Formats: sequence, C-alpha cells, structure tokens
Amino acid sequence: MTLEEAMGDIKPLELSPELTLMKEKELTGAKVIDGKAIAKAIVKNVKNEIATFKAEHPSFQPRLAIVQLGEKEDSNVYVAMKKKTCQQAGIEYTEHHMPDTTSLKDLLSTIEKLNTDPTLHGILVQLPLPPHIDAKVVTEAIDPIKDVDGFHTTNIGRLAKLSTMPDFVPCTPKGVLELIRSTGIEIEGKTAVVVGRSDGAPTFHLLNKNNATVTLCHDKTKNLAETVKTADILVVAAGKAELIKGEWLKKGAVVIDVGINAQRDLTKKSGVRLVGDVEFSKAQHVAGHITAVPGGVGPMTVAMLMENTLLSARRFWQAQHETGAGALPKITPLHLELKTPVPSDIDIALGQQPKNIKQMAEEIGLGADEFELYGKYKAKVDPDVLKRLEHRQNGRYVVVTGITPTPLGEGKSTTVVGLVQALGAHLDKIAFGCVRQPSQGPTFGIKGGAAGGGYSQIIPMDEFNLHLTGDIHAVTAANNLLAAAIDARMFHETSATDTMLFNRLCPKKKGQRRFAPVMLNRLHRLGIHKATPEELTPEEISKFVRLDIDPATITWQRVMDTNDRFLRKIEVGRNPTEQGHERMTGFDIAVASEVMAVLALSADLKDMRQRLGRMVVASNRSGHPVTADDIGIGGALTVLMKDAIKPNLMQTLEGTPVFVHAGPFANIAHGNSSVIADRIALKLAGVEPGTDASQMGYVVTEAGFGADIGMEKFFDIKCRVSNLVPNAVVLVATVKALKMHGGGPEVVPGKPLPEVYLNENLPMLEAGCANLTKHIQNAKKFGVPVVVAINKFTSDTDAEMALIRKLAIEAGASDAVPCDNWAKGGLGAVDLGQAVIKACDKPQDFKYLYDVKDSIESKIETIAREMYGADGIELSKEAQEKISTYTRQGFAGLPICMAKTHLSLSHDPTKKGVPTGFRLPIRDIRASVGAGFLYPLIGNMQTMPGLPTRPSFYDIDIDFDTGRVVGLF
Repeated sequence: MTLEEAMGDIKPLELSPELTLMKEKELTGAKVIDGKAIAKAIVKNVKNEIATFKAEHPSFQPRLAIVQLGEKEDSNVYVAMKKKTCQQAGIEYTEHHMPDTTSLKDLLSTIEKLNTDPTLHGILVQLPLPPHIDAKVVTEAIDPIKDVDGFHTTNIGRLAKLSTMPDFVPCTPKGVLELIRSTGIEIEGKTAVVVGRSDGAPTFHLLNKNNATVTLCHDKTKNLAETVKTADILVVAAGKAELIKGEWLKKGAVVIDVGINAQRDLTKKSGVRLVGDVEFSKAQHVAGHITAVPGGVGPMTVAMLMENTLLSARRFWQAQHETGAGALPKITPLHLELKTPVPSDIDIALGQQPKNIKQMAEEIGLGADEFELYGKYKAKVDPDVLKRLEHRQNGRYVVVTGITPTPLGEGKSTTVVGLVQALGAHLDKIAFGCVRQPSQGPTFGIKGGAAGGGYSQIIPMDEFNLHLTGDIHAVTAANNLLAAAIDARMFHETSATDTMLFNRLCPKKKGQRRFAPVMLNRLHRLGIHKATPEELTPEEISKFVRLDIDPATITWQRVMDTNDRFLRKIEVGRNPTEQGHERMTGFDIAVASEVMAVLALSADLKDMRQRLGRMVVASNRSGHPVTADDIGIGGALTVLMKDAIKPNLMQTLEGTPVFVHAGPFANIAHGNSSVIADRIALKLAGVEPGTDASQMGYVVTEAGFGADIGMEKFFDIKCRVSNLVPNAVVLVATVKALKMHGGGPEVVPGKPLPEVYLNENLPMLEAGCANLTKHIQNAKKFGVPVVVAINKFTSDTDAEMALIRKLAIEAGASDAVPCDNWAKGGLGAVDLGQAVIKACDKPQDFKYLYDVKDSIESKIETIAREMYGADGIELSKEAQEKISTYTRQGFAGLPICMAKTHLSLSHDPTKKGVPTGFRLPIRDIRASVGAGFLYPLIGNMQTMPGLPTRPSFYDIDIDFDTGRVVGLF
C-alpha cells in the first residue's frame, strides 16, 4: 500500500484548489489555519465522492458503527459531533449504546459481531472507557481493516515501519498532515519537531514518511527550547497548557497545536478558558502559520474519520465487486495432473489437495460471518447473504439434464462438474455448480455416489457421499418426530375426554392458561378467533383438541437413510401398552420425505417454517386435511432444520465452487437441488447494475433423471417457485445409450458388453437419436436454448459424433459438442463451455408448460401428451376420487410432479426410444402440500430401495495408516 492509498488520497478525494486554501486571518505575523473551514471542505468532498460513486453503483453506502459506554457529558458531545458529521458526509451510522457497567466480555462480543458484519466498514469505540475496561484490549479487538480510528497496533506498527503503510492512518495525525499541507509548504526536506508521546509518535512517523527530518520530543526533553527553535514545522501534542513559549519558535514556522486544556478564567461566563499546548498570544507574532485552539485540529480529526470510513467502504467495495478486471471475484483454480489410464474415482479424489474452504469462501466474495466451517473442506453458507446481494443482477442460469436413462449411463453429474471446471478453470469465467446431496442408501448399495466421476468430481469425494454436514440426518429427525407425534396424538385422543385433552394441551401455569403460538394458527383455520383458552365454548374446545385423524388416510411414514427392503411394510403398535392401536405403515428412504422436498423449495427460514407447518399428513374423519401445525409441531420441525437450510459449500477437483444442498427423491418429488443454493450462486456469480453483461458468471445446476421428468419438474415446479429464468439447457447423451434406444440389446450385469456398443453402427445410432430429438423438442417448448453434450468414449467414432450433431441441430439444438471431461476434467469440456456461453447469449422466451389454474386432470394430461408423447391419460377410480378430494380441499392449484419410471418416455420401462400409441395410466394421486405439488403415481414407485447381493459396502474401509476412506467407487 502506498502513502497516498493509506491517506485516502484517491481520486476524487483530493481537495479542489479553492477548498485547500485556508481561511486566512491576518494578525501581526502569523496566518491562522482555520481547521473548521478545511474540515468542512473535506466533509463536503467526502459527501460528493459518495454521491458520485452511488450514481454509478446505487448499493454503495459507507457505514460506521459507533460504540459508546455510559453517559458522560464530554463523550456525549464528541459522539454527537461525529454523528452530525456523518449525516453531513452522507455516511450511515449505527449506535451501540451500552451501560457503563458493561463487562469487557460483553463489549468484546459486540465488537466481534461488528467485525464480521460485511455491511459495516468502520468501527469507532468512543474513549474514554470506564475504569474496569482495558482500553488496550478493546482497541486490539477491532479488526484492523475496520479500525478507522487507526489505533490498532497493526496499523500503528505499519505506520512506524518505513516500507509499509497501515490500513488507516490515525485520524489526528492524518488531520495534522492535512493542516500542514494546507499552508502550501513543501514538507520534504524540512526540519520538523514533534512534541508529545501519544499522538506525537504517529505524527513523527507520518512526517518521516513524507521525507521531513523529524525529531520527537516530550515535556521531559532536555534543551527542549533549543530543539523547538530548529523546527520549520512544529507539532505539539504534549497535553500541557502553553508548554511551548512564543520566543522558542523559529521565525516563520508552521505550528500545529493539538493540545486542548481547560484553565480557570473568571472573565468567561463558563469560568473556563480553553488553551493549547502553545503560548498562542506570543507565538502568533513569530510563526508563519498557526492553528487556533479550539477550532484547529479537533474538527480535522472528525473529518479524517469520515475520510477513513469512505476509504474503508471503497476498499470493501473493490474487494467484493471490482476484483481483477471486472465485477466478479477471482477464483484460483487448482492444477489437475491427468493420468492415463484414468485411475479410480477415489484415487483421483484423494490425489488432489483441496483448497481450504475458508479460502474458497473468501474467493467467491463471502464475508466472515456469512459462512460456517465444517472441517477444512466444507462450509455452510448463511442464506442472509441474499439480503446483502439483492441488488445484484443474477448470473447466467444453466440446467443439465439427459436423455432417457439406460443401464449404460449418461453422466449428468460428471457433465455438471466438467462444465463448471471448464468455465471456471479454463475459460476465465466465474462458475458455480449446484447439485443434490446423495443419500447414503445408494452409496452403500449399488448405484454409487453422485460426486461426478473421473477427473470431473466434487471433493472431498468421500465426505460428499457420506454424512456431509448432517442435513439428511436433520431431515430424518424432523420426519420421524412428526411420525411419532401422529401416533401419539391418536393414542391420547382415544383415551381422554375433551376436558382432559384441553387441560393437557393448555395447562394452568400460575393460575392462567395460554395458547402456544402454533395453536392460534389451528384456531384460525377452524374459524375460531379468540386469544385465550378461557374464552372457548365447550363446542369450540372439542373442535380444538380433537384432530380425529382417520388412520386409513395417514400418508406420513417414517424414514431412514439406509436401503432396507424389510421396512417397506411394518406394523406399529404391537407392544401391550399400545394394544388396539396397531396399524400398517412403513419406512421410506430419508430423501423421499416431504421434509426434504420442503427444504429444496423453501425461499428462506420463514418460508420453510410455513411449508413445514402446512404439510398434510392425513385427513380427519370428516374429510378435512390434518397438517403438521394442527399437531402443533411445525415450529419444532423448523428448529431441527434450521441449520440444514444453509447450503453446503464445496469444490471441484479444479478448485471451482460447488453448492451441495438438498436431495429430494426424483421418483416422487422434483429431484432438483435447492432453490436457496441456486439463488445464492446466481447472486455471487452476478454483476452490479450497469455492469457489462459479458462479466456475468454461470450457475450450472442438475435436474434428476431424464429431461421428461427432471427438466420438466425443474421448469414447472422449481422455476415456478423461485421465479428464476434459465438461460440454457444442457442435454447429456452418449453413443452407447442412444444405440440402446435405437434397438440395441439389453446389457446384462457381469457379462461383456455386446459388440454393437463397441463398434460403429450408424443406422442403430440414428434410430436411437429419436429419443434425443424428442427431449430437444421438449426443452424448446419452454423457450430455452439447448446444447447437447455428448459424453465421448474411446470406442466412439468421428462419424458417430458428426451424426449426433447433425440430428441434434436439425431438431433445434444450438449445438452438439463431444465432451471428454471424465478423462481430462475441465479441459475436456472447453468446447461445451464455449457452446453454453454462446447459447446463454441467445434470446429466450421462457414459459411454463401449463397454467397452474388449470384443473388437476388437465395439467396431468398436458404433461403426458407434451412431454411423453401419450395419446391421453386413464384415471383409476382412486385417482378420480383424489382429484375430487384435493379440489374440495383447495389444493387443485398446485403444480404437478409426475411419479413415473425414468427408464422410458412411457410408463413401461422396457419401451426405449420414443414410444407412441399409448395412454398414461394414473393409478393414484398424492399431495405434498408443504412442498407445494401433487404427485400422480404411474405404476408402483418404490420409495425404499433394497440392498443387492453384493452391496458396495464390501469394498469400503479405512486405511489405518492414512485415515483415508478406501474402496468408495
């Protein structure tokens, strides 16, 4: 840092010529330096600088925190002066007024909160402090980058060292220098004398850095008069009234009197006369320029506080918005050492040293209080960052989906990671990945993880695929608490009278009853608008205390994050103490819980609370829905989920950022990562208003299963909730998978791959491209450009690549690009990245597939016809009854989340390609009211997977020498 930067002498903070001139007052010899006038000019210039900068960047606003302990008249005067000057300068301030009995611990806690508040640029603790508070400890507690007073030893120390400059020059010495400059004297080469121990030392160092020859003295210095006589520039801050005599001065010297001392003077109305450390009455006849007391240095100190606060705000702004060449943060990629043949996923992952996640958080522009570390390589991000960044224009939004899945695999997750690595590490773009958190069920079963693969992975891969930060466990805890509450409520209602239930739900405490806040919500839904339990009539009490759940209608099951087929159907209530309350229920995999879907679709903590509360778990015997809030548990569920709502920050193998958050089961839910993670990423990748759009970053998110399911749900459910508009779709395909859709033979696990998949076969490939064409056409119905990503394998030929590209473009794709990111990381997806950049620059006319106001049946039929190519739908009697029930209950306006096989565009998983001539059978319809959708069931959807004969856990273990996980993929 240069002296000019530390002083704040950055355009346009330099005073204009007409303002730098001191207000001169001719005396016998000296010119009085009018500190008030100069300070006023500086404050006005600070105001103009703020206004000019805000005209280009409306969200820019310098902010100062003023901390004051106790009520002391002197302190109050100084604080009032600083607050008034803040208002004049256009600086916002926050007051933190604490009693003088405040403990040091509490004061330090307040300072720590201010240190980590990214909206604050300066912290001022008003001195003096009460005797029991150590001012040195308080000064050292303030972050040096917010120490606008300049008192921290880091700032003082850097000022003392000739080769460094502090973040902030202390205000009084800085004001002294400005007063000297205002005289027009050339400081360099002059002899300067500084008298004083406190403000004197920083002033000494500041003059020394301006190349004056400086002597530091104090009131105990021998031959002080002779030393003062040598001074061309004299600064006195000794704290002793009229210590320096007029006859000691060198003729024509510049004299800056910092001292202010009260002397008894009965001629004054106040009985007190303020004098400086210099004998002004005589000094004015000798000096060339001299400051008055009061009105000299004091106002300048406050003005410099304003200038330092502006300087700090500019630095914060530059760090957050102007790093490098543009408006985006600079992320340092990690070098990737490619090996041939490609090692196992776990070996690749363990062979890369990740960045400390704190570095990653800082690189993407997060403040210290906006993330929480979970070990070295994971962090949770506070959704409140959206409030700070709400003014930003979002970055580009890209969704990755795939053709209809086959056993041969398409590689959506690998493509997401490879594309993010290509954009961030090779194309100099800011790029975020947003992916779901995988369930431990598939991890220990047979499917494997979801961290990508090869040289396109999220790391640490083992942590990603295991507990991560415990979000799925939080979902499990919340889900099962609700399940227990349902059975417990039914049990108690059958064995108690209305009065007994009322006394238990609203017990008297100190002679009074009260409603829990959640109870008021239930009362309002019942049409009862009374504030106290005593106001309820017996009829109202009965309505209030009895949920009267019909056990046959309970849809809520227990969950666990393990594949366990033997829990698909269970009987509860078999213990003798629950005799007569037996019922059949079951377990789902944890990610199939509606709590997980709620997490993925919530906008913030308040929205999540409302969604959790309105989850419907059953109907009562009158046919009305029973919600979690009816049971009184919505708040408790939110408490269990309060940390899970924070997205998890991780990184790719090449050091680009990834948010891992939520993992709703794609079979019965929407199968997309969270709205919150996407929003945060889009703001962090976004730009300030008025910034060149070419500086925008990219957010790449993944939609589960094939495009007919995951992409459609992304658009019609997730985008409808988030109001986010995607810029492009990436549709992933492979030659082998397309051949299977073209009539290729089935693949038998454990047996060699049929030769047709290893040799060129253009007719079969062309036939299979009909599936690709259908998905492209489906995406185009939403008005979004499509880029096809062809995951390339060594057996694929150039002719096959060319054929896919030709047919994809004919179907309406913007481009179709071969990708080799599995073997080469981001380098293998550079062409895809460039194609995505071009596609995102194209105009889009985004629209939903249907209007949510349409009838339930109409919405289902629209999806079946438009997405799947069905001739229509067939509703079972049960589905028709559900449509009637949900319409009556007020849920008909919810979007539709189809629960259909992902292995075919139709309902028959054996039909590949583009089936035609079928009607889609709807056997049932269920409601996820809290999440906000209805899900029709087409066929039997398994919500609790089972373990195979040889699960993945056979290979998973710990290396005791290194502590590393081995055998994980």
